[in-house]
Amino acid sequence: MTEKTSSVTADRFKQGFTYADFIAQINVNQDRFAQNDGTAKEALTDDDSAFFKKAVENGCKVLVLGEDWCPDVYRGMPVIARIAEVSGMEMRVFPRDLNLDVADEFLNNGEFRSIPTVVFFNADQEYLGHWIERPALAHKETAEITKELERDMAGQDEQAISQARRERVNARYPAWQKDTVREIRELLGQKLGI
Repeated sequence: MTEKTSSVTADRFKQGFTYADFIAQINVNQDRFAQNDGTAKEALTDDDSAFFKKAVENGCKVLVLGEDWCPDVYRGMPVIARIAEVSGMEMRVFPRDLNLDVADEFLNNGEFRSIPTVVFFNADQEYLGHWIERPALAHKETAEITKELERDMAGQDEQAISQARRERVNARYPAWQKDTVREIRELLGQKLGI
């Protein structure tokens, strides 16, 4: 079932923040986390909730690496917290920049310390799998949004283009949260045989 051994021991896992404690100690973007907590409530169906409850019955727990300043984190971590909340899954959050050894264990494409990084373990603290940053649909649509804006706003101020990009990305994020749920279900379904 497992593919590798992680440096995150059971004792270290327990040292992570709960989601509520992570939110309580962050310095920026509490409002953006709260906004995305709201849309995350709509990201899971009853069938999704039942699936994740089965994952918990199989001992599944989750570690999340993130930082409060990162848009992918304040948009994406709330859906992971929602998965944990509806299923009773134990979730621990670690600030990436204070846990670079863990970040280096789960590099994006073997090179980047992308966040959020979501790592699943079983009850024996054996690695099950991980998911990084955002769903494939978000990568695809972000590239499309960027290309459209470069075409439609050519020659305009970079700040205006960046603002338009943020608005379009934020508008798509509720759908991307649902795709995050789908991708994580696929990952855990394969690893746990559920």
